[in-house]
Amino acid sequence: MSRSWIVMPVYNEAAVVGEVLRELRRTFPHVVCVDDGSSDDSARICAEAGAVVVQHPINLGQGAALQTGFEYALQDPGMDCVVTFDSDGQHRVVDAWDMVERIRSGEAEVVLGSRFLDRRTQVSALKRVVLRTAAFFSKLSTGMDLSDAHNGLRAIDRGTLSRIRLTQNRMAHASEIVNQLADIQPRWVEHPVQIIYTDYSKSKGQSLLNGVNILAELFVK
Repeated sequence: MSRSWIVMPVYNEAAVVGEVLRELRRTFPHVVCVDDGSSDDSARICAEAGAVVVQHPINLGQGAALQTGFEYALQDPGMDCVVTFDSDGQHRVVDAWDMVERIRSGEAEVVLGSRFLDRRTQVSALKRVVLRTAAFFSKLSTGMDLSDAHNGLRAIDRGTLSRIRLTQNRMAHASEIVNQLADIQPRWVEHPVQIIYTDYSKSKGQSLLNGVNILAELFVK
């Protein structure tokens, strides 16, 4: 029986991850949470919500957490695809489901979420410039004409996933995934998704921090 796995990096998200998982597992029962050295109760809450929990003893970064989750999912011989899904409530389950369906229909082997294919996502002017700049540089370096090169919601089929090996542990993993996809050359499409910037994620400064990290990655490497 084919099944999809959600791969969810988790770092100190005890305040919200339980509710995120309860909603997610109504549609996706197979979830592996990679607790990346959290100092709060994230791991316990994830386990109580029914997810498989794999723990890093220290914080290694989101790229390392994703790679650990990929390796876990690949151990399931019935896994046909994985979805990378954030733990902070910014991604929508319905978008993840629609992306998986596009893989299972045979349309694509990789489906990449984009917040710029419609107008649902409210993005600040500064963040829009940062993300558009990142997409432009990504196209120059890989040839992949993406509208949103740093969207964390992705669906990847088993064959493609087995060829991905992330070595960039922190924010650079987003560009590394695109670079590796350009080398693998699967059939890919972008899918319109809505990113929900919650008061919680804004209070953690994630939107601004991610923008700074993306710019640093572009101009330092």
